[in-house]
Amino acid sequence: MNQNDTPPTAAQIEQRLRERLQPVELDVLDESYKHQGHAGANGSGYGSHFRVRLTSHLFTGKSPVVRHRLVYDALQDFMDRGLHALAIEARPPV
Repeated sequence: MNQNDTPPTAAQIEQRLRERLQPVELDVLDESYKHQGHAGANGSGYGSHFRVRLTSHLFTGKSPVVRHRLVYDALQDFMDRGLHALAIEARPPV
């Protein structure tokens, strides 16, 4: 099984968001275990449902919809690998 066949990990998502969005604050939580038996859960208890909280200067002056789009765009290949649900809290620095 190669990496493209396995569900993403919190560490992989964190690395990608650090590379693409240069956050000054970032938390990535794998909440898949909370969704066992739900649609989109992969049965493993990990890799399908994540919450990300990030603060980035790249979000300054952008609407919440645009901020979310930037996060989704950064993680699209993870969505293709089984990331089913993504709760996003994206804000600019205060």
